[in-house]
Amino acid sequence: MAHYTLSVPDMSCSHCARRITEALQRIIDEKDFRVLLEEKQVQVNTENLEDVLAALDDAGYTASVVA
Repeated sequence: MAHYTLSVPDMSCSHCARRITEALQRIIDEKDFRVLLEEKQVQVNTENLEDVLAALDDAGYTASVVA
């Protein structure tokens, strides 16, 4: 499984973090991701990054991989 750090600049409050958590819980196990509100990042372990990005987009958040 690959590890990614995603920048989510639209994440600004605990409500955002909760929505992102709920979106990701639908597609991957909770132990495979961390939502970091203060850093506006999500750390995720996944084999399918496209599904993660699509889930975030569906929840209303734009994410990109941090280099």
